Amino acid sequence: MKIIFVYNAESGPINTLLDIGHKFLRPDTYSCSLCSLTHGVLREKEAWQQYRAATEHELEFLHKDEFEEKYGKRAGQTYPVILRSSASEDLNEDLNKDLEVLLATEEINALADLEELMRRLPSGGE
Repeated sequence: MKIIFVYNAESGPINTLLDIGHKFLRPDTYSCSLCSLTHGVLREKEAWQQYRAATEHELEFLHKDEFEEKYGKRAGQTYPVILRSSASEDLNEDLNKDLEVLLATEEINALADLEELMRRLPSGGE
């Protein structure tokens, strides 16, 4: 299974600098709760790095513009979102058809901390 994490942010170096500034100056108004859970101001949190290293699942991390370029725009899709897919890119399957929402924006926004996020994600061979 592939787990796809889509951040409510745009890709690119300028956007990254703007995000860092926003997280540093006004963290309470930053628009991506997924990023706030998994990253500090400048880098990934250590517990998140450990989760990523330990999971058996394939993980993909995308900004919303990268997601929409790869998978297409999905009607009513909000960000951040965590999706799961069992499609194989090697088989040229329709990557968008079997995407299933694992954690919707509202659920991610309601998470208290990184530990709660990690508890909500599939473990091992699920």
